[in-house]
Amino acid sequence: MEAQSGASVGANKIHISFLGAMNAGKSSLLNAVTSQDMSVVSSAPGTTTDPVKKSMELLPLGPVLLIDTPGYDDSGELGSLRVQKTMDAIRQSDAAVLVVDATVGVRECDKKAAALLKEKAIPFVVAWNKADIGAPSDSGDSGVSGKAAVFGLETPAVFVSAKTGLNIEDLKEKIALVAKSSDSKKEFIGGLVKPGDTVILVIPTDESAPKDRIILPQQMAVRSVIDKGALALSCNPQTLDAALRSIKKTPDLVITDSQAFSSVAKILPKETPLTSFSILMADYKGTLRAEVDAVQKIKELKDNDLVLISEGCSHRRQCADIGTVKLPAALKKFTGKDLRFEWTSGQGFPRDLSPYALAIHCGACMLNAREMQGRLALAKESGLPMTNYGMALALCSGLLERSLAVFDGGKLGRH
Repeated sequence: MEAQSGASVGANKIHISFLGAMNAGKSSLLNAVTSQDMSVVSSAPGTTTDPVKKSMELLPLGPVLLIDTPGYDDSGELGSLRVQKTMDAIRQSDAAVLVVDATVGVRECDKKAAALLKEKAIPFVVAWNKADIGAPSDSGDSGVSGKAAVFGLETPAVFVSAKTGLNIEDLKEKIALVAKSSDSKKEFIGGLVKPGDTVILVIPTDESAPKDRIILPQQMAVRSVIDKGALALSCNPQTLDAALRSIKKTPDLVITDSQAFSSVAKILPKETPLTSFSILMADYKGTLRAEVDAVQKIKELKDNDLVLISEGCSHRRQCADIGTVKLPAALKKFTGKDLRFEWTSGQGFPRDLSPYALAIHCGACMLNAREMQGRLALAKESGLPMTNYGMALALCSGLLERSLAVFDGGKLGRH
């Protein structure tokens, strides 16, 4: 299958990171916002060594994923690794809370963090923590309803105290406000389906399929079709022919798992629109256009080229695993070349991409859009073309043009 995990810990939730200097009170403040002791708190600098994630309901916004990060000013060999973890968290963030120690004032690392957030167009709130003790003169016009003009831009700011609870509710409101500005309300299928349409979802149930459930992109597709007032009809490749006979008209769209492209295309009439869950996911994550451009690189691969195959989730590999077995076999057969492969999974993604000739990513249902776009940006900076499973398998099956035809008429890269 294109992904094995059945539900995302927070892939489709707005990600909000808490950033700042060591001992500015990030963990204490996050505990106060969530009303839970989820992060270890200590007066010793560098207590938080790895990002800690917590889901919560932040009204009126809805479910969000909060990320506590190591200090942005950590130093030394281990400290630089912790700062890199913070950078990884920023790459995932849709919004942020920049926690400044109000008893100390703005430090150089605070300015660097604010500049980075501005560069990456991540909206943020400045939380002047420890305001129950005192506030410095350089805090600017930063009352409960103020702005942090000290950072050279107008961003919401509030004096707070994680210890006393001062203005925590005001902070929550401001977090929801800036996070809402990053929520584009994307739709998984969007304009591809209209009320009254019939959509067939082809879901393999082989040994690599999770038991008693369907994976997240399939869940999202079913819900999106239903929300559009259309009919969702699910089957596996073996029962597709029966599903077609059970309806009175040609389906308006067929969505298949990428590994079943060839078998599904043999059954469907050529005029029936066909695409895959991972291609739809690329569109949903905002990476479709770049990945369409990159897929042609497969035709240029040479003997001994190293291909990176990356998945956003971690799972137990089965004998017919798509990433380690089916995709490499398809690439070797299509190119006729002796290719080499490396694999990553979960949050792991190489920072040094120079050894690779091509990267192929899964549909990324376990990653939020910011993270996936961040990985694509890293690849672009390295000059590495990166496509995804669906497009690679469609190309190898001779079905790329057909699988992308549903995005014609200006719909390619809707998000």
